[in-house]
Amino acid sequence: MTRTPATTTKTTNPARSSGVLLHPTSLPGPYGIGDLGSMAFGWVDALVRARQKWWQILPLGPTGYGDSPYQTFSAFAGNPYLLSPEVLMRDGLLQPSDVAGAHFNDEQVDYGPVIQFKVQLLNRAWENFKGGAAGHLRHLLEEFDRQQASWLTDYALFVAIKGAHGGASWLEWPAEYRLRRPEALAQAQRELADAIGRCKFGQFLFFRQLRELKKYANEKGIRLIGDVPIFVSSDSADFWANPQLFLVDEQRRPRVVAGVPPDYFSATGQLWGNPLYHWEAMTQTGYAWWIARLRATLEQVDVVRIDHFRGFEAYWEVPAGMPTAEHGRWVQAPGHDLFQTLKKEFGQLPVIAEDLGVITPEVEALRDEFGLPGMRILQFAFGGAADNPYLPHNFLNPNTVVYTGTHDNDTTRGWFHALDEKDKHHVRHYLARDGRDIAWDFIRLAWASTANYAIAPLQDVLNLPTRARMNMPGRAAGNWGWRYTVDMLHGAVLDRLAELTVLYGRA
Repeated sequence: MTRTPATTTKTTNPARSSGVLLHPTSLPGPYGIGDLGSMAFGWVDALVRARQKWWQILPLGPTGYGDSPYQTFSAFAGNPYLLSPEVLMRDGLLQPSDVAGAHFNDEQVDYGPVIQFKVQLLNRAWENFKGGAAGHLRHLLEEFDRQQASWLTDYALFVAIKGAHGGASWLEWPAEYRLRRPEALAQAQRELADAIGRCKFGQFLFFRQLRELKKYANEKGIRLIGDVPIFVSSDSADFWANPQLFLVDEQRRPRVVAGVPPDYFSATGQLWGNPLYHWEAMTQTGYAWWIARLRATLEQVDVVRIDHFRGFEAYWEVPAGMPTAEHGRWVQAPGHDLFQTLKKEFGQLPVIAEDLGVITPEVEALRDEFGLPGMRILQFAFGGAADNPYLPHNFLNPNTVVYTGTHDNDTTRGWFHALDEKDKHHVRHYLARDGRDIAWDFIRLAWASTANYAIAPLQDVLNLPTRARMNMPGRAAGNWGWRYTVDMLHGAVLDRLAELTVLYGRA
């Protein structure tokens, strides 16, 4: 007797999804750096064709020395170097002659000349605006100034005073500015009024362009994952304007700074140098600064990845002036209280916890208490034992984001090439593949995993070698420069990604 198979209903887990990591600076275009213009809209269209749901980016703040998006002049402001000249011309703030003759490297951001060019364009747009151009934007700028005054007033003054002092860190300014003496600040407001106005104008344009891009992406079904470093830069408007929220001495210089202790990767630890929060003072304000920071970020993106999440449970405190991070101590942080407050304010928290490195059970408990997805990096999975938590068969919690690699990793192709033969064998054995298409083998492994969310850097989608690496941690310069060119992102690549995405139920 032949038994007829039972009829089953095919179901799909709606939480399963995938996306691509690409910072806007890496977009193609003729102006030396990716921006928020037409190429960004075209990138959204490419994600749609590839059946993706997420576009992950790095922090969007104004960058300083070293061009790192993780060391910015403000936790609230946007990076004016990402302004699109095309959109400025559309709005009547620039003319085609203003950008004529611009010639830049298509494959790498040469930050020095690019910044000079972008600053000149913003200056020209500001002068044109003051001369009557783009009058339709005038009331919108005034409205923006009013709505964002809680951070914009201090930030614009910070930028203006910094410019008047040759770009020096505020910690090196004369005491009357460093200590924010009211009469000195009032005088600076008067004397630097034009520079203050230009800064506010640039911020208005940035958020106007970003809002248009986010609206387009969301309408196409693409959501943005942003990035919030746990700490702020020592040379930032946040630190200068809110010294009471940080552990400082009577001269408002940091008493202690952030870092991580010695470990397998560094015998002296990592001395980051960021000022540390005065958590008791923040608690007394009901964490108002953190609420404002998260709200501002969620106006730019849909979900926030918090870098160095473990610092909300306990952080490594190093006395200021120490040459390394060796002589520090762990200090408890009020993570539970903070996230309870944020949850009351925002409801279910749209937050990803960057929980990489040596993570304690207490950090995991904090993450899980608030239902925050953690991260798993496939490049960290090999060369050890079968219980390595980054191996997909150990993903016990589907509320996880799996990455082939991140902005701090080598490209997967470059990483595999640098492995010794023993570790290469482990990779090939685990994947049951020969490694000749290792980047796509890893994409398949991530997409097939039980993790609800899977992300790959575009460099892996394009199967690029080490020269396409975004960042080399610990290297002072030469990072953050990679860009893709239009010819790299052809339809066959997008269709291949779409096929895997449908196959593994992430479309």
